Amino acid sequence: MIRSSACNKLFMSPTISSPLVPCCSSIAWNFNPPPSLFSSSCSSKANFLSCAHSKTLGIEEEEEEEAIIEKSSTSSELVEFPLLNEEYRACTIPWRDPSDDPSVPAPTELSWINLLLNTIPSYKKRAETDSSVPDAANRAEIFAKRYAEILEDLKKDPASHGVPLDIRLLCRLREQVLREVGFRDIFKKVKEEENLKAISLFENVVRLNDAIRDEGERLENLVRGIFAGNVFDLGSIELAEAFSRDGMSFSSACEKLVARPWIIDDLDTFKMKWRKKKWKKVIIFVDNSGADIILGILPFVRELLRRGSQVVLAANDLPSINDVTYLELIEIISKLTDEEGCLIGVSTSNLLIANSGNDLPVIDLTRVSQEVAYHASDADLVILEGMGRGIETNLYAQLKCDSLKIGMVKHVEVAEFLGSRMYDCVIKYNEATGS
Repeated sequence: MIRSSACNKLFMSPTISSPLVPCCSSIAWNFNPPPSLFSSSCSSKANFLSCAHSKTLGIEEEEEEEAIIEKSSTSSELVEFPLLNEEYRACTIPWRDPSDDPSVPAPTELSWINLLLNTIPSYKKRAETDSSVPDAANRAEIFAKRYAEILEDLKKDPASHGVPLDIRLLCRLREQVLREVGFRDIFKKVKEEENLKAISLFENVVRLNDAIRDEGERLENLVRGIFAGNVFDLGSIELAEAFSRDGMSFSSACEKLVARPWIIDDLDTFKMKWRKKKWKKVIIFVDNSGADIILGILPFVRELLRRGSQVVLAANDLPSINDVTYLELIEIISKLTDEEGCLIGVSTSNLLIANSGNDLPVIDLTRVSQEVAYHASDADLVILEGMGRGIETNLYAQLKCDSLKIGMVKHVEVAEFLGSRMYDCVIKYNEATGS
């Protein structure tokens, strides 16, 4: 249970004083980002977004549509994140031993293949309701069949669709099949709905955090808010079903966090560093839309800005599950900031939004955008948030600057590997290693 009562009062829906920028729906983004990142200052918010109506394409025009999508994604070559130390391995969980027969799937590989097989009905259901895609029900059926066939192939031959067989490959194959049959963002509607709900609560969350006078207690409340926001993950079968059936509230998620100590619990160490140290530049690889980014990450970002840090939020290039994209994040910030470019009294002049170059719910830090790599040159804290980015990948990554991995355990397979409870929390803080 949360020691502070702040998270227990979030059913209130305050009035947001900042004007809302109209949300662009049923459009394709026509956006050519310059090499530099974008400041989220509201004084230039009108220049953030350029929207163009898209034509409807049939399956026979897939190649043309794919070319359009590729042009809208980051145009620069992906590069290695410069703060990585040697011997970097993106995936946290080893799926097989070197001595295993490469032609036979290992038990862990089978477990993860089955996990992805079990998600197909949920994805198919989402795809069927995508009103932006003609003949969505038929295309959803094609997706479900094709992806299931690929996963069954992998059960027979782990190298049948590329190596190494890991969570990155399974996610990439799923996204490729969705795009091949014409789906670009099957979670778009639910993301928009949850963003609006979270925006209506943002001011109240911030005011409650500000009311906590003790710096350490306020930080802990912000961290718990990140965990509570990270519950809203439609990539987890159980959470997706609960979300669809019962709905979920940020306040109840705060209240129901598992008790400390968490399975990896460096919160006290991080609190001690927080009191003594102010980071010059913080890069945060963000996760989900809705409560995760708006009620979890952004109040924490606002606190960093208030302490004088420059903050770079690195979000996905293309949609994947309900992860926030960098274009969506620009729009969210525009809706939350006032005309002076402030987040409830805190200037966003030091807040930058970046395209990470990623298009998956996990991330390989050897493949990031050049703009993120450029801004890493003087970063002294990197935060990887969410189960995909901070636990399933990169949990043990050693960086040349301080790092924080923070997320919730939402897959049984991850819980078994860590020896944790389901919905346990991970906050892993490491100081800079090497140079």
